[in-house]
Amino acid sequence: MPLGLIALLIVAALVYFGLAHRVLDRMRLTDKQALLFIGLMIVGSLVDIPILRNTVDLSINVGGALVPLALAIFLLVRADEPREKVRAVVAALVTAGLVWGLSQVTDFEPPDRDIIDPIWLFSIVAGVVGYLAGRSRRGAFIAGTMGILLADIIGLSKNLARGLPATMAIGGAGVFDSIVLAGVIAVGLAELVGETRERLQGGPMARDGDMAALKNQTMDEELSQELTDTSERGGGEDEA
Repeated sequence: MPLGLIALLIVAALVYFGLAHRVLDRMRLTDKQALLFIGLMIVGSLVDIPILRNTVDLSINVGGALVPLALAIFLLVRADEPREKVRAVVAALVTAGLVWGLSQVTDFEPPDRDIIDPIWLFSIVAGVVGYLAGRSRRGAFIAGTMGILLADIIGLSKNLARGLPATMAIGGAGVFDSIVLAGVIAVGLAELVGETRERLQGGPMARDGDMAALKNQTMDEELSQELTDTSERGGGEDEA
């Protein structure tokens, strides 16, 4: 079983059992929406849509490209602030540029001598850059997935401009494609680093505890004041 499929199944299990609820909240996704997109990626990985049958033989995979793209656009539209949308788009462009530049200087032949599989290399690079540039969970996913997709489009445009014969399948590895893995890695990094930073700073639980303690202290002070007022009124009546 491909590792990409295993990764998606693990994510689906985490979502189903409620263990990814916090991450989904940050991304403004419900459990049902997340499971729907994951299911579409897995089923769609079996479907390739031919686009060109000429000098360049081009196709696009539904689960490996179209569904992640749809999810990225969905998250982008639901971003809270215009600044977050702009940052996510800029992060995607930066990721695309670095991934495409890496593809130009990296030689993956012969494959049996590769230190790391190209899919994993591009996924990790896009995931790390996507997180650093996108910062938020949503921005990281958008930058990671759209960065890989834009890098593929850059390569396609280059081949078309030169009129070079080529066979290209965008998202052709289905759920094991770099587009899917980059998004998963980017969100995983954002959650890991974000969670670590929050814990070092006291964490949301500590902040909630502080707020609760402050609220209890305020209630105690109000109760004490009421008892004092009552006591003073009672003492005045006795004197009368």
